[in-house]
Amino acid sequence: MGFYLRTSLKAGPFRFNLSPAGVGVSAGVPGFRVGTGPRGNYVRVAGLGTTYFGGRAPTPTFPGSPPSMLPATRNDGIVMQELSGTPVQQLVAAHPSDLIGQIQTAAQRHLLWPWAAAAVALLALISAPFGLLLLVPGLPAVWWLRQRDLARRSVVVFYQVDDVPAVNYERFTTSSSFVSRVQRVWHVEAEGALNTPYQRKVNAGAAALNRRSPASVDLVGPPMLVTNIAVPSLHGRDRSLYFLPDRVIVRHGHRYAGLPYAAVNAHAQAQRFIESDTPPTDAECVGTTWQYTNKSGGPDRRFKNNRQLPVMLYGRLTVTSPDGLLMVWDFSRPDVAAALAEAIGRMR
Repeated sequence: MGFYLRTSLKAGPFRFNLSPAGVGVSAGVPGFRVGTGPRGNYVRVAGLGTTYFGGRAPTPTFPGSPPSMLPATRNDGIVMQELSGTPVQQLVAAHPSDLIGQIQTAAQRHLLWPWAAAAVALLALISAPFGLLLLVPGLPAVWWLRQRDLARRSVVVFYQVDDVPAVNYERFTTSSSFVSRVQRVWHVEAEGALNTPYQRKVNAGAAALNRRSPASVDLVGPPMLVTNIAVPSLHGRDRSLYFLPDRVIVRHGHRYAGLPYAAVNAHAQAQRFIESDTPPTDAECVGTTWQYTNKSGGPDRRFKNNRQLPVMLYGRLTVTSPDGLLMVWDFSRPDVAAALAEAIGRMR
């Protein structure tokens, strides 16, 4: 299958290999013991279910209480509802997973080698020229510490995907490769309705106001996850989604949660958007409007520098779950959002 990237994995000085006997690990640097590195995880996904070694499978439980929403914020009288859904901590409690626990632990570990490098450089500079001799033992020590940090901040997972799940995941990664060629992606962080005539007038006649930030699509996965497969990923400024063969990993800041595909819903729709920035060239322009409009939709002559704005046709992907997950992503092409929603739906 095309989503397999490698047969051995490296986490700092440790190399992991998958064999019929299990996950083997070796260390090529003196001073590192195998027991001090990350433990290897093995996950097999097939038509009859998912098997976990080195971690336990997530057991979905759906709390009966309705999902809580973050409080809305106000912007010039416009009520902006945060599109963030339930906090990640509640999602973790609803879907416990040893693998997610390992990722969370690795994400919370601090890097020590930059501080050591700065200390060695400072001491060498202060005590120059003789201080340069400190670089002889200092640089290898910094390198050793960097390898240690890489190992401590790595979670190693070997995936074996067979049968129908392999076909579906192959289509998913193919769709993501196609999606990665889209020119512009945004994470929609909040949305507020424009209810008064004045609010609509000064916002180009729009019905709602969005707060969004640039996003990206790739096949990399979480930074601490070392795995043998491509991982379709949506990266936002503060939130991300990572699509593994057996689950969806949700990131909010430095917190992570995992959800089974059965608990994830994805919906795509075409979205008309009044673009105040430079529009992407791969998007379709379906009309124009004015930054300040009058009652009839024409330009309000009382405002100077009243520029004409394009109305673009984007694709909106909304990802939700019964637990309260809510993430909204806009793409400069509607077919891209539809392809991703279809790919996520096939994984259920």
